[in-house]
Amino acid sequence: MAGERAAIRYAKATLSLAVDKGIEGKINEDMLQINSLIKENSELRAVLESPIIRSSDKKAILTKIVSGETELTHNLINVLIENKRINLLGAVSSSFVALYNSLKDKEIAKVTTAVPLTKELEDKVLAKVKELTAKNVELKNIVDPEILGGFILRVGDQQYNASIANQLNKLKKEFSIN
Repeated sequence: MAGERAAIRYAKATLSLAVDKGIEGKINEDMLQINSLIKENSELRAVLESPIIRSSDKKAILTKIVSGETELTHNLINVLIENKRINLLGAVSSSFVALYNSLKDKEIAKVTTAVPLTKELEDKVLAKVKELTAKNVELKNIVDPEILGGFILRVGDQQYNASIANQLNKLKKEFSIN
């Protein structure tokens, strides 16, 4: 919990500096890259969280794998290393992206389907989501064959579950009660 609050503070400070310099878009790209690298690479997460690995080694690793980083991103990494908080880099990058999207009045709608969305269906879902929210919406399709069919739409903290698996579970509960 304390780490989460610290990550948000680092993200807010970084966003504030980025806005002052007019480079918030570039920093957001860096944070998206860092976020995906950390999420996708368990070895990198282990290195960043390890108290045994020296800070200088962590910095060298990050410098090699994070391409296109701006000076502000480089400074953020240095500050996190100096403060022995580099393990928060993933949380800082996630918080930054969320704050940036909020600043730009942008919302990410996640649509989970059993098969990938076609362009036509994606356009229909996007149009419907834009009716529900006044924000700019970006659609992210997650494929999960376990939902069998239908979809699960998540926009912010709201979720609409129209999956076949959900409907089957409701029926199962209804039959088991009686």
